[in-house]
Amino acid sequence: MLQPYIPLLLVIALVIANAILMLAVSHIFSTYRRTPGKIAPYESGMPVLGQARERFSVKFYLVAMLFIVFDIETVFMLPWAAAFQQLKEIRGLLLVEMFVFVVILAVGYVYVWKRGALEWN
Repeated sequence: MLQPYIPLLLVIALVIANAILMLAVSHIFSTYRRTPGKIAPYESGMPVLGQARERFSVKFYLVAMLFIVFDIETVFMLPWAAAFQQLKEIRGLLLVEMFVFVVILAVGYVYVWKRGALEWN
């Protein structure tokens, strides 16, 4: 009964054993010394300028929102196109659905455009 699952269980056991072995070997052969260089915050090899709890500009959040809007657009439109091709009996409903989605996207695009997120000074 479990015969077909033996290869899968063997692979899972080997992966777990490999992970434990790598952690154990790195722990055994590593040297841990707290030096000022190791405990300092790392930021691209540059010395830290300012505080870590600095406030970000609103423009940063607008660009992030714009990325999310267009990322969701891509994720939604590809399966929609496949469904539109296959479901011929409800194509009208699918067209209305996509029209509503594109209108919502356009509202989001106009919002970030009016807020100046697309201007790079």
